[in-house]
Amino acid sequence: MSGFDLSPFLSRLLAPSSPSGCSPVCESIHEFAEAMGHAIDAKDRCTHFHSTQVAVLAQAVARFMGFSPLEAGCIHIAGHLHDIGKIGVPDAVLQKRGPLTEGEFAAIRRHPVIGHQIVSPITSLNGSTGIADMVLHHHERWDGRGYPHGLAGTAIPAGARVLAVADSFSAMTQQRPYRKGMGVRAALDEVEREAGSQFAPDVAEAFLRLAAPLLRDGAEPGASAFIERVERRFAG
Repeated sequence: MSGFDLSPFLSRLLAPSSPSGCSPVCESIHEFAEAMGHAIDAKDRCTHFHSTQVAVLAQAVARFMGFSPLEAGCIHIAGHLHDIGKIGVPDAVLQKRGPLTEGEFAAIRRHPVIGHQIVSPITSLNGSTGIADMVLHHHERWDGRGYPHGLAGTAIPAGARVLAVADSFSAMTQQRPYRKGMGVRAALDEVEREAGSQFAPDVAEAFLRLAAPLLRDGAEPGASAFIERVERRFAG
């Protein structure tokens, strides 16, 4: 395989050929990624559907920001796979009730690298699609204080910057053994506060603008209902 650039071939395989924005091969990759995401979420009852939520939100934000259907589709796949590296984290750490020790937190912080090691040998998830790099860098911060490489600003892959917001919103609104999940509005307020520090400002702004029309009826939906609204309006 050496010496050949597979990027044009992969682009044709993954290019949209239907109104859904996905070719048959792309759809199969999506299904595989979704199944892997479910498998990881099943390791911890508190993160049920987390990967699906991240995938839906990230794709919606990407489309809202003007990413191409192909780019948004790759971000969607990366959303399903972003936590696949947690397969290498002990269940006792993932399911621990209470604060983590320094060593346990270090184990958690390894999951993006483990995830990258898992998906990068798969040609369609590496190279021009950028999916493997999104998995690797979804915990980087705009201010450079994230992990695993401490990238900052636009050095962080664009898809990973989108995933960071979607991942954090889903995590904030889900119940954990050591805390209650935030309401939708409180989580959106946190996204706004962290714009320019944890989150890329343009991604945070896009997420807030995307969310605003979905909350104008006065009543605050639960997180799952809110994400379903997002999916119907932007990711379908």
